[in-house]
Amino acid sequence: MHRLRGAQFVLIFVFLWQTTARASDLDVIGVTLLRTVTTNLNGTNIRVGQAEAGAPNWEVNPGVVGQPTNRFTYFYGTSPYSSVSLATAFTNSLGLESSHADMVAGNCYGLSGGVATNVVRVDNYEANTVINYYVNQGHLISGRVMNQSFASDTYNPTLDQIYDNYAASNGVLFVTGAQFNGAPIASPATCYNGIGVGVSDAPSPPPPYGPTPDGRSKPDIAAPGQFASYTTAYVSGAAVLLIQAGLRGDGGGGGATNAAVDLRTVKALLLNGAIKPADWTNSTFAPLDIFYGAGVLNVFNSYKQLAGGRHGFIVSTGGLTNSPHPPTGATGTVSGLSGWDFNTNSTSARSNVVNHYYFNVTNGVSNATFTATITLVWNRHRTNSLINNLDLFLYDARSSNLVTCSTSRVDNVEHIFVPHLPPGRYDLQVFKSGGATVTTNEPYALAYEFFSMGLNVARSGTNAVLKWPIYPAGFILESTANLIPPVVWSASNPAPGVTNNQNIAVLNAAGPNRFFRLRRP
Repeated sequence: MHRLRGAQFVLIFVFLWQTTARASDLDVIGVTLLRTVTTNLNGTNIRVGQAEAGAPNWEVNPGVVGQPTNRFTYFYGTSPYSSVSLATAFTNSLGLESSHADMVAGNCYGLSGGVATNVVRVDNYEANTVINYYVNQGHLISGRVMNQSFASDTYNPTLDQIYDNYAASNGVLFVTGAQFNGAPIASPATCYNGIGVGVSDAPSPPPPYGPTPDGRSKPDIAAPGQFASYTTAYVSGAAVLLIQAGLRGDGGGGGATNAAVDLRTVKALLLNGAIKPADWTNSTFAPLDIFYGAGVLNVFNSYKQLAGGRHGFIVSTGGLTNSPHPPTGATGTVSGLSGWDFNTNSTSARSNVVNHYYFNVTNGVSNATFTATITLVWNRHRTNSLINNLDLFLYDARSSNLVTCSTSRVDNVEHIFVPHLPPGRYDLQVFKSGGATVTTNEPYALAYEFFSMGLNVARSGTNAVLKWPIYPAGFILESTANLIPPVVWSASNPAPGVTNNQNIAVLNAAGPNRFFRLRRP
């Protein structure tokens, strides 16, 4: 990506795609299950933007994706980008059809195979028009989500800054492809306030696409599809579904509605619902994996966390040193083990402040173990090159021992994943440093989930009936003949059905495999 004439940008774009979508992708990313247990969660009343490179071939053909022409508006500008021409018909004089644009549209909102099949409007933009007229000059983008299924070849902090400025001012969530043939992640997928999307099923072992040249954890999330054009469209469609759900009150009524659709909340929920592949890793100072980000998209998990409701912190303490800051002994408890919050942490120039969320993590089974996944997201403020320093800490409230933390000094995302957490009372802390603050008040979004997955096995005649909860999703049922090492586990067939929020699999009890387990990939 190259900057020309001070304020104008010209992009070198790369598009990588294949011509047919795989129906199994909708299973992997949780769309199929979400449709099974919800009603009309399909993008209704949400407007989406699609930025496409490759002029003159950049336009979506509505007929190819099964959508009516009257849902589309096409936007095109030319240097010096003082104005934009638009068209509401296809075909038109602004550009030509792009098979790449059709494929992206099909995965995001296409009637057959898309994630958000009933969006109210599609704004199809030529990509340089988005950057130079809308984002750089601040003109209004009507949609809440902008899908950018292209990859650039250069990291450009100036370009990232104008994207962050626009997102912070206008609340638009930019979702951008992060993957180009194994190259490092580049702008605008590297902007702070957007989502950079990786590819979850590239050849193994996957090449690293992050971190950014300035050391931040990117991409934010991954999805299946082999190429970035697929994955980005899936994440954009998932964001549309969460926004629709938030606006219709699925995340709680009253003041929760606007908070639920804030781009920080949507981003936190998408990242926190993601499923960790076996080779996923992070560290205290690098919250996300350099290839998968927070993991592989699962919009069903993200939706269930949204539906868990908004829950505020129990108590806030200030005047603290950097470490340690043990639990306060407060008696209040967050009412659910799955949910979210949109809140503010406020400091003075010299005082660190902690917002404490207390959880009683138990299901009544003494030997149960839990998994905790927690994501904190905040914005880079408009015109600021720096960010406030927020951290996540998880303490054992009874012993005051630190369980784990996420304390990156460069990211505006913190992420905790604990796969073997014993039952107990825990203090989840959102910490804001009072030193070198950009602003004293920092709005943030928090998404969390504590769960213990149980497998129930019963006999019915000659069959074994296995049941386990549908939420959280992403578990595979496996079986083996014996537990004598080396144990060989294999996926059990047939695939489970869903009844009363339970996965149910019926297997031949007389078969050779008599031992079962649930495993996340």
